Amino acid sequence: MINTLSLLFILCPVLYGQGRAELEQQRKKTLEEIEYVDNMIKTTTKQRSEGVSDLRIIGSKLNMRTSVIKGMQDEITLINERIEMNALAIDMMESDLQFLRKEYANSIVNSYKTGKVNTSLIYVLSARDFNQGYKRLKYLQQFAKYRRSEAEIISEIKSQIETSRIKLETDLAKISDLKRREEQQKNLLDAERIRTQRLVQTLSTREKQLQRDLEEKRRIARRIENEIARIIEEERKKSLISDMTPEMKLISDNFAENKGRLPWPVERGVITAKFGIQNHPVLKNVTENNIGIDITSAGQTDVRSVFRGEVSKVFSLTGANWTIIITHGKYFTVYQNLVDVKVRQGQKVETKEVIGRVFYDKDNGNRSVMKFMIFDERVKLDPELWITGKN
Repeated sequence: MINTLSLLFILCPVLYGQGRAELEQQRKKTLEEIEYVDNMIKTTTKQRSEGVSDLRIIGSKLNMRTSVIKGMQDEITLINERIEMNALAIDMMESDLQFLRKEYANSIVNSYKTGKVNTSLIYVLSARDFNQGYKRLKYLQQFAKYRRSEAEIISEIKSQIETSRIKLETDLAKISDLKRREEQQKNLLDAERIRTQRLVQTLSTREKQLQRDLEEKRRIARRIENEIARIIEEERKKSLISDMTPEMKLISDNFAENKGRLPWPVERGVITAKFGIQNHPVLKNVTENNIGIDITSAGQTDVRSVFRGEVSKVFSLTGANWTIIITHGKYFTVYQNLVDVKVRQGQKVETKEVIGRVFYDKDNGNRSVMKFMIFDERVKLDPELWITGKN
């Protein structure tokens, strides 16, 4: 039983510490992102200009706030599990302590009774021969060692019980603090939801303009897809003449192996529009089919290649500024709404090499919104699954 308890005390703090540390780290990162979004929102509020982009930013903030609350709830669950385990360990150790104390007391009484009748020396000397006397002496030594060991075990268990009780008190205080902060986050979440509802009501009055904006986005998306299709067809025709070079095949394989670990195309930003079919934040019964993700940043923001490759195309689109397409073997990454382009067609680039800057709107809180896309030949991929969770 003592060995089992020792194992509990070795493993539980380690596993608990790892899980809680990860949750705390994630919460800290998310709160930093919320603060970053707050600064963008404050800038816009000062300018008294709010639009769909603001609604998307607030929506992203709502998701992050919900994530923080979920993380706190998971942390509370983790602490409660540790409290239950510590309470169980204390019960087991107290039971052991009571048993050992009784056994120890009995051994002391028996030793005393034996000593009254026959001392250790008489017990050894009364042996019938030398061998028996030696065995009796070893027995007395082992018995004395056992009594010392029992006393040490009792002392150790008492110390572990005290340590566990301190941990219980500490964990209860942590739960109280986490619940208080969770309540604060819920209040902030409620306030942000109310603001979102009000903004939706305001934007609903501009339905015709929103419809025009949506159609323009669809037009740009179609042009980009057509350009990608054209480039892929060119690459296909080249492959009929010659296979992919060993270098490009290696890049293609390495690109695939780095799924989920690619760096962000910008150093700092927030995903404000996800990949795939999404409900329009304002227009009822209207969906948007996003072929990439929208990343919103503040101020002048450099754009970086997420992997080494070769620039296939640099072209401009009305309403979307410059677009850069980079080939990584059979994969393509697309960076849209750029200015100050720093690369040219045919140029080889390295991972995180700056290829331009995102256009930022001085009339809209100096926000920089870029669209980032990934293709596996003609297949559109969700970039959020390919880039690392930390930007």
